[in-house]
Amino acid sequence: MTDKTELDEKIVEVGRYLDPAEAHMAQGLLESAGLETMLQGEDANATMPMAFTTQLQVKQEDEAAALELLETSELAEGEEVPGEDYVGE
Repeated sequence: MTDKTELDEKIVEVGRYLDPAEAHMAQGLLESAGLETMLQGEDANATMPMAFTTQLQVKQEDEAAALELLETSELAEGEEVPGEDYVGE
């Protein structure tokens, strides 16, 4: 049986990256500090680069620590991601 507390944990996004490699570097930074992370969308991004982003996610309770670590690195917000109304050049 699955522990209910595991299912109830809130997950938040702390970074959004156009380049999956940059997302993996940010993930490594957070994991080396002992934070559990997840990447979402990296497969879609690999299939159609620049059409999708890779989101770096952590538990809500780790959000402040993750953001602080990312801000002190060069991986703070990832690359600037165009808004939803962006249609390309």
